[in-house]
Amino acid sequence: MIYVALGANIPSSVGPPAVTLQRALEAMPKRGIRVLAVSPFYRSLAWPAGDQPEFVNAVAMVKTKLGPADLLHELLGIEKSFGRVRKTKWEPRVLDLDLLDFGGLVSDAAHLMLPHPLMHERAFVLRPLADISPAWRHPDTGKSVAALLKIVGEEGLRQLEVP
Repeated sequence: MIYVALGANIPSSVGPPAVTLQRALEAMPKRGIRVLAVSPFYRSLAWPAGDQPEFVNAVAMVKTKLGPADLLHELLGIEKSFGRVRKTKWEPRVLDLDLLDFGGLVSDAAHLMLPHPLMHERAFVLRPLADISPAWRHPDTGKSVAALLKIVGEEGLRQLEVP
C-alpha cells in the first residue's frame, strides 16, 4: 500500500485548511492517484512548536501506476496548484503532501527518502495512519504503528468532525 500525509494550517484559495485537504483529495484522481481510504481529520499543534496556527492533518491510502518519484512529483504539483510556495523550512502551509510509505520501499536518496524520515516521531501522522491501517509496520524498524504511537503519545491531537 501507499500512504500520503496531508496537512495545512493556513487558508488556501479554496478555503480553510480542512476544505483544502478535502479538495486536495479530490484532485488526486485527476493526476493518476486513486484514493482508497482517508483517515479522520485531526487538529494538531504546529510542528515543531512555534507561534503558527494549528494544523489540520490526515492520511490517505492511495493506489497508482506511478512510480515513487513520479508520485512525489504529482503530489508537489497538487501542492503548487493550491498556492504552496516553499520559502523556508517549517513555515505555515496552505497544503503539505508527504509521501510516507510506498509499498514498504526503503530509499535514502536525497530526492526521495522512504519511508518518510520523520513519520515515526509525529503523532499527527501516526494516529491517522493507525485509523486506516492498524496493521501497518514501519519498513525500516518493523515496529507497528500502535507501538510507534505509544512512544510518541497523542497529546495535542483532536479529531475533527468534517462533513
